[in-house]
Amino acid sequence: MNFDGTRNVLAALEAKGVRYTVFGGVALNLHGLSRATEDLDIFIEPDAQNVVRLREALHSVFDDPHIDEIRAEDLLGEYPAVQYIPPEGGFHIDILTRLGEAYAFSDLETERLDFEGLSVTVVTPRTLFEMKKDTVRPRDRGDADRLRHRFGFGD
Repeated sequence: MNFDGTRNVLAALEAKGVRYTVFGGVALNLHGLSRATEDLDIFIEPDAQNVVRLREALHSVFDDPHIDEIRAEDLLGEYPAVQYIPPEGGFHIDILTRLGEAYAFSDLETERLDFEGLSVTVVTPRTLFEMKKDTVRPRDRGDADRLRHRFGFGD
């Protein structure tokens, strides 16, 4: 995990008032299950003003005019996902407002967790387990097994 890049982006989201939640590998790490990951996965609330705040947050971290290509029309449209790759590389950010028909921002159960002195919004372990347990990717199924054992979830 690109610790500094991830923390800087999350601090910027907090500072700009973006309504978001972390999921994926970073969420696993924040819940105490160490997992290597090269991206930051976030859901954001599907609202045009929230997308504006997202761009402002990213601009405060990265000097990149391509951030302006992240548009509300894309995140609120039929394929509501955007991948942003900062100019420095090293990691990328997957930004979603919904995951197919399975999950929308409003469906996610979240909690606030500490990330080195920064309070961030993260999906709960139960939500993360539900998101991962029935996927086809072996890595996700492995994550679900680790969540099941750590938090005592059944199927």
